[in-house]
Amino acid sequence: SSDMKSGVAAFVTAACRLADRLRSTPRLVLVIVAGEETGCDGSRHLSAVKGALGEAGAIVIAEATGNYPCVGHKGGLWLHARATGVTAHGSMPERGVNAIYKGARAVANLERFAFAGKPHPVLGPPTLNVGTITGGHNINSVPDEVTIGIDIRTIPDQKHGELMERLTEYLGNDVAVAPIVDAEGVWTDPAHPWMQEIFDLTTSIVGTRPAARGTPYFTDAAALTPAYGGPPTVILGPGEMELMHQTDEYCRVERIEQAVELYVEIARRWCGL
Repeated sequence: SSDMKSGVAAFVTAACRLADRLRSTPRLVLVIVAGEETGCDGSRHLSAVKGALGEAGAIVIAEATGNYPCVGHKGGLWLHARATGVTAHGSMPERGVNAIYKGARAVANLERFAFAGKPHPVLGPPTLNVGTITGGHNINSVPDEVTIGIDIRTIPDQKHGELMERLTEYLGNDVAVAPIVDAEGVWTDPAHPWMQEIFDLTTSIVGTRPAARGTPYFTDAAALTPAYGGPPTVILGPGEMELMHQTDEYCRVERIEQAVELYVEIARRWCGL
């Protein structure tokens, strides 16, 4: 509900309020897609279909920010690192090659991996987390395969291809690295006039004039913003970050009502109504 049915409800409601008045204006386009959690699959599909998205001068992403305007987000690079071995009976391990030992060495090295470059001034440094490790058939066999799940959160302008090459070289020949999610970070200059206008509109809700802030998670902007040619993009939605992916996730009704009013006013100003 926070992530992000409440955002969808708010921008659909706002669009319905304005629909009858949008003719002969720049208009408003809603992009509602599936698969954001697994790498922005729906947005990437639309981006690949010629003419499907049209044009955009600015983008509002309704992900959970508690209606605080965020000017960027980290990227997500999720990898599988796979090591292989040779199976054998557990009583004769010398006849096999233990893939889990290879994987364990890789995990220990990943804990010590150091990113190149400086942290982002707002989003901070990139991060790496080993989230899963699977391997082996049973306790009395030498495992012939292990797969490590790696979650890297990158900062804008950090090239994922270059990072994966560096990580592959760092881990060596014992493991093969392959991407499963590749969503780069997004950043809009907070001094952009449209972003300053968004800050003006949200000041009464935030309680003070917003400062430049980003989100640690990625959004469909990772695919949509470059597909539209890089227009200014704000992440602004009624859900709460701390409730995302939680048991009994919820969104406060007043947050949704605030978001509706914000989206109406953003669109009204953009369309000259």
